[in-house]
Amino acid sequence: MAPKVLVSDKLSETAVQIFRDRGIDVDFMPDLGKDKDALAEVIGQYDGLAIRSATKATAKLLENADNLKVIGRAGIGTDNVDKEAASKKGVIVMNTPFGNMITTAEHAIAMMFAVARQIPEASESTHAGKWEKSKFMGVELTNKTLGVIGAGNIGGIVCDRARGLKMKVVAYDPFLSEEKADKMGVEKVELDALLTRADFITLHVPFTDATANILSAENLAKTKKGVRIINCARGGLVDEEALAELLKSGHVAGAAFDVFKEEPAKENALFNLPNVVCTPHLGAATTEAQENVALQVAEQMSNYLLTGAVENALNMPSVTAEEAKVMGPWIKLAEHLGAFSGQMTDEPIKAINILYDGVVSDMNLAALNCAVVAGIMKKANPDVNMVSAPVVAKERGIKISTTNQDKSGTFDGYIKVTVVTDKRERSVAGTVFSDGKPRFIQIKGINIDAEVGANMLYTTNEDVPGIIGTLGQTMGENGVNIANFTLGRADVGGEAIALLYVDAQVPAPVVDKLCQTDMFRQVKPLVFDVA
Repeated sequence: MAPKVLVSDKLSETAVQIFRDRGIDVDFMPDLGKDKDALAEVIGQYDGLAIRSATKATAKLLENADNLKVIGRAGIGTDNVDKEAASKKGVIVMNTPFGNMITTAEHAIAMMFAVARQIPEASESTHAGKWEKSKFMGVELTNKTLGVIGAGNIGGIVCDRARGLKMKVVAYDPFLSEEKADKMGVEKVELDALLTRADFITLHVPFTDATANILSAENLAKTKKGVRIINCARGGLVDEEALAELLKSGHVAGAAFDVFKEEPAKENALFNLPNVVCTPHLGAATTEAQENVALQVAEQMSNYLLTGAVENALNMPSVTAEEAKVMGPWIKLAEHLGAFSGQMTDEPIKAINILYDGVVSDMNLAALNCAVVAGIMKKANPDVNMVSAPVVAKERGIKISTTNQDKSGTFDGYIKVTVVTDKRERSVAGTVFSDGKPRFIQIKGINIDAEVGANMLYTTNEDVPGIIGTLGQTMGENGVNIANFTLGRADVGGEAIALLYVDAQVPAPVVDKLCQTDMFRQVKPLVFDVA
């Protein structure tokens, strides 16, 4: 029996035809996604669900999706899909991360022109029969300094286009190396330097804990007088109320926003202010982009349903069904090693060196590499997946090297990941035990044996008495339950480490209390996806 796919949002007819041409039964019901009850009634009939943003693939919907194998999102954002529930249900979630990069970058450039020359207001005035030529005095982009916050996929295209406009480009991106910045022809700077130097500021970062409110009231106050700010990335990156006040005072000369903290945006502090250009999240709204992501998602879903090939998956690795049976635990280990390295690294990464020893050295190393890199890059971009992670790393100028060798020690096989920055090299190694559970076996050359938990605490210290007592007492006094406690040291009286597997994330005040004891060189809460 042929696989059956439901298209519940507006997708191009060409994309629907791809399913049919590949021998897949497809029902095209573009308005069904808006009716959650009707969708829940029929979802159990389908192997695949192709969506845009209108359909909400919630945990409740997935309860009825007994036959569903894959959800394909035509676009990059998957906030409308409960990925945790999908993973538990065994449903792959795919997106199309590269189909609308150019379109979004072009929209940012268009918004920059619009606010520089006050085009929307001038157009409205002229349509009204006025001829207010002297009222709309603009500024040139040539020789102005553009500050780009986030120089990844879309931000990199904006940098390229801005240089073509003869702008000076400075970029703030903790994961952008100096070498990559040089190749891009931009100057890598810290955020404060960007704020004080830029005539225009444009944002191109995902919404994460690190980027939320990155242009806070405090940071906005540091900007150059007369700056113009463009946001075509995500709502919540800018304090909209603080920006509105600076627009009213004249400190900020203009703003152009395509995204807002609350969407659909019916009311907003930026609305109806002079020289503020607003559009309703049109970054990806071009015929070309919509067609590209629709065709891409149809091809990806067809490939998976017919051959088992997995592309641009957000919740499983790109491996064949046969490989997954053997490699599953090793892929999870690779992700954990990457996640450890990524969470421990705050400066730009220059290189990632991966060593495969023993039985793992004969596996699909390309997939394992992707798992390591995805684990590392998720700190900067939670939307990164097994396929896009190497591309993101390459764009950031990160060199990835792989070494495989025959069994060399106690374990049948292990993986060792070394992250290289300008300041240091940090390594972590792990293996998979016979029970299929990943374990950390070495950190910074210090041997340990630690089970991987969802929430952990990593500490480093000099090997002196009292460390165990301090950790246990502090955790106990603050209601943090320790599930597992692992210690290791380089030498007597030398450097020592501890890994605590705890039942819940360690609160920041507890971390502060440990730091205040002056017994620890480093105290770092860690989070791992163990689902």
